[in-house]
Amino acid sequence: MKKRYLILEDGTIFQGWAFGADRASVGELVFTTNMVGYVETLTDPSYCGQIILQTFPLIGNYGMMEEDFEGEPLCLGYVVKEYCRRPSNFRCQYDLDTFLKAHGIPGLWGVDTRELTNRIREYGVVNAMLTDRIPEDFDEISAYSVRGAVEQATCREIEEYPAQGEEKYRVVLIDYGAKRNIVRSLTARGCRVTAVPAHTSAEEILALNPDGIMLSNGPGDPAENVACIETIRRLVGKKPIFGICLGHQLLALAMGGRTMKLKYGHRGGNQPCRQVGTRRTYITSQNHGYAVAADTVPGGVESFVNANDGTNEGMDYPELRAFSVQFHPEACSGPKDTNSLFDRFADMMKEECSHAAE
Repeated sequence: MKKRYLILEDGTIFQGWAFGADRASVGELVFTTNMVGYVETLTDPSYCGQIILQTFPLIGNYGMMEEDFEGEPLCLGYVVKEYCRRPSNFRCQYDLDTFLKAHGIPGLWGVDTRELTNRIREYGVVNAMLTDRIPEDFDEISAYSVRGAVEQATCREIEEYPAQGEEKYRVVLIDYGAKRNIVRSLTARGCRVTAVPAHTSAEEILALNPDGIMLSNGPGDPAENVACIETIRRLVGKKPIFGICLGHQLLALAMGGRTMKLKYGHRGGNQPCRQVGTRRTYITSQNHGYAVAADTVPGGVESFVNANDGTNEGMDYPELRAFSVQFHPEACSGPKDTNSLFDRFADMMKEECSHAAE
């Protein structure tokens, strides 16, 4: 077995064993608490520029299935306590090591992931390097930052997805790094989905004559995407809008609000979110390092809050036929209760079509 090191920006070194791609990598080290779903995690474009640390100790036991991929893998590394070399699953196409090698992602196993998680929770997200040789200085690690992530994650050209069954609505999905399950959730409700690159102008989007506009998830600092924010500002009020994750943050910024970086983010399938004004709490899937400062958003009404730390998880804009959530209602981490938010979006488009017919 070949040794590999995880080096934190403060100089702390963790020694383990190499798997995956045979190369060094520097990225932002973040942890996810998912017990299952590592296939979806590794292929989630929202991890662009980051090294993923799995808190669950055994990873790879059911192999890799391309049907479950959420997008193009853009993470820069993968750290686990133990990885399974011989997966057992009738759907398995190949093992985890083969996947990582094919996509140029270096992996590390055999380190104390619990200690690493505790360190991140205590001190916050840190930069890190995966390498087979310890460098003389750590300047490259401390200087790293995630930049231009949306440009890396967005689609390169317009992509069309037909509705499942009868076509009822036409949706333009602005792709900031969209997960495929968002498309599946829309097409299952009779939506023909037109996915457009993140840099598409408001005029080009409206020229497609959609019944609704979907703002997708995506990676990086939301405030960095100045052009995307301006595009959304010019779309608000023109058509029904539904935003998820980064789309939620960009919509709030377009409305004049602010976002903030969280100490270590919310990443996992067990994040509790309380619906404001009710006693209802939902267990949700999340992957984000930034949050909306709800009290800074003009005209916005807070709809969900995180039951752990009280941060914002959703906003409604009733006068503008727009709403958004920080969590992922399209994910299937367990209960599918929040999947009904797609039904709400469909109802808004139905009303839009009714007004257009009058």
